[in-house]
Amino acid sequence: MRQRLFGGLETCGQAVVAAAATLAKAALVGLPLLIGGATSQAQTLAALPTAPVAVEKAGPAKPVLAWLKFCDEFPAECAVDTAEPAFVTLNQDTWNTLVSVNRNVNRRIKPVTDKAHWGLVDRWEFPDDGMGDCEDFQLLKRKLLVERGLPRRALRMTVVIDEIGEGHAVLMVRTDRGDFVLDNKIQGVVPWNQTGYVFVKREGQDSAAWVALGNLASPTTTANR
Repeated sequence: MRQRLFGGLETCGQAVVAAAATLAKAALVGLPLLIGGATSQAQTLAALPTAPVAVEKAGPAKPVLAWLKFCDEFPAECAVDTAEPAFVTLNQDTWNTLVSVNRNVNRRIKPVTDKAHWGLVDRWEFPDDGMGDCEDFQLLKRKLLVERGLPRRALRMTVVIDEIGEGHAVLMVRTDRGDFVLDNKIQGVVPWNQTGYVFVKREGQDSAAWVALGNLASPTTTANR
């Protein structure tokens, strides 16, 4: 999938299929010890720095069209319950759950583009057949985390520009120690500002509207791979 001009910012691209090869070559800014073999070591909460809170730009952002179609099919996944906590209390048990779910889903799901999988440019779906692209990984992670008792309101689907300039989806976990990211291209759970990604927009926490992050507009160019 490719980035659309301005409005949609489609996600993933062929980068999801080539993730292992790409990350073997790419040095993501500020991401020491969290990619590839280094993540075979256990991540511990005590070793993790407090993350900053992702900056929100005033006003809503336009979600991708495939997200809206996903919400039509799974409305409960897109609903915002303002009675839920907006932030996760990050203790060692919660941290272990985040690390475990992220690692297990990344190992379990085979990366494949929506074009190869469904014959569509962009489709957000649960990877029930064991295959999916970036947003499918993150949707499954969120589902599993909610089943383990974490508040959905604190688990926000987020659109970024990745290290090769393509649209990409990650799961942002908002905690009392800052915002962290679960990703299918990074094996560890990391502070959002240590991914090397440019953060564009995410689901809001007070309504179904998405919010812009930082001062970045949607891209005006596409990445070719």
